[in-house]
Amino acid sequence: MPTLIRCSWANTSPLMQSYHDHEWGQPVYDDLKLFQKLLLDMQQAGLSWAIILNKRKDILEAFDNFDPVIVSTYDDRKIKSLLDNPKIIRNKLKIYAMIHNSQMYLKHFGDNQSFSKFLWQYVDGKPIENNIQDMGNIPTRSDISDRISKDLKKLNFKFVGSITVYAFLQAVGIYNDHMMSCHIKKQTRSNVK
Repeated sequence: MPTLIRCSWANTSPLMQSYHDHEWGQPVYDDLKLFQKLLLDMQQAGLSWAIILNKRKDILEAFDNFDPVIVSTYDDRKIKSLLDNPKIIRNKLKIYAMIHNSQMYLKHFGDNQSFSKFLWQYVDGKPIENNIQDMGNIPTRSDISDRISKDLKKLNFKFVGSITVYAFLQAVGIYNDHMMSCHIKKQTRSNVK
């Protein structure tokens, strides 16, 4: 059986390889899953994705799977328990931002507005297929991530700078930034008619 070619970052650990092969760049349209992924990507600010991925299970458990209805009601006691939890990213500003963003999510997308429609409207509902030849050429931001970041900030979201938003857009498949030689890119290309 031939060896599968992957984006080089995926070869750093079995966990990264699994994330690459089964999640990263796969289009997500579910409102709650998109919001959960945004909160997870907020954790990455200033850190490597490998750290977040290694802690993801514990982070999701500690934050009630990022259920915005629950997270939006966290009180001082819950915040203290999070700050005392060595299994998660214990950054006070990020914790407060996740609570705040859960409140903003419920305010702007909770009842009859779709977070998925909000995000996918920027690309007319279709993933952007970047033609990445070399991992050094993957962008860290774009005009679209700049606009989404600006619009989320207008809605009073925090920790949603353009670089964080671009990483999020890659993760949820709005951008397909798999290298052209990557087996996942070849699969997605062959599925597009």
